[in-house]
Amino acid sequence: MRNLQKRFKDTLAVQDVSFTVPAGSIVALLGPNGAGKTTTVNMLCTLLKPDGGSATVDGHDVVAESAAVRRSIMLTGQFAALDEALTGRENLILFGRLLGLSKSAARARADELLETFSLVEAGGKRVGQYSGGMRRRIDIACGLVTSPKVVFLDEPTTGLDPRSRLEVWSLVGRLRDEGVTILLTTQYLEEADVLSDNIIVIDKGRVIAQGTSDELKEATGAAYCEVTPARAGDLPRLLEVLADLVPEGAAHTDDHAVSVPAPRGTETLVEVIRRTTEAEIELSDVAMRRPSLDEVFLALTDPDRSGK
Repeated sequence: MRNLQKRFKDTLAVQDVSFTVPAGSIVALLGPNGAGKTTTVNMLCTLLKPDGGSATVDGHDVVAESAAVRRSIMLTGQFAALDEALTGRENLILFGRLLGLSKSAARARADELLETFSLVEAGGKRVGQYSGGMRRRIDIACGLVTSPKVVFLDEPTTGLDPRSRLEVWSLVGRLRDEGVTILLTTQYLEEADVLSDNIIVIDKGRVIAQGTSDELKEATGAAYCEVTPARAGDLPRLLEVLADLVPEGAAHTDDHAVSVPAPRGTETLVEVIRRTTEAEIELSDVAMRRPSLDEVFLALTDPDRSGK
């Protein structure tokens, strides 16, 4: 994508968005509601025509070669697009036939996908009887009938329980291992952290940050050492012992721990342990922490953030 733009009447939904997704990788597109994520994905999927800029998907221009783009991609929305009156296998065959496969080829591909997605036993049941996780798996399988080069997953685990979410994560990782390129939008920051090779953060229609999860965490804030005394009464003395390591006015964590910035990483941890041992302050826990992706996201999309 290069300087992609989209306007709806007086609203500039996407403005000058540029990024590249390397083949065979997973890139997560993050942003608050209304940031322009869905509009961006819809332009890449040829559902919306850009008002400016350009984009290619699998080497095809999204405007001039829209039909070729559609043949190269799979788009899975937030809700399963399945016929609940049909069985899982019948849904797969239906999609195969709609996408131009012969009857025998559609049946063979359906059986292959049921095996791949561990749905052989469920293949003969109506989709209306499926659990949320099974629906999501069969929905993604239907999009893979013709082996797309690029897969767009729009919040693929919304509403799923933790076990079903893990199953979808495993499936997405498998697709990447097979060389499929994946653009993922999600509201679950842990999902982006676990799955993505690269993360792009969009806010108010612009790309405001991009990089690996580690790079974004590093740019947002350094690691810190969280020190918890065994006895709450030792907290004032602990603060005194670590005073020169803690910024003035630094707050406790839940009134029971002290957070010490650790720009030198484990050296700070060793220094904390040395000082507390000499002061005979017993600790219940001391650990290195890094900003979570949730903290990174909140910092990047803070309305009061300078430069926005």
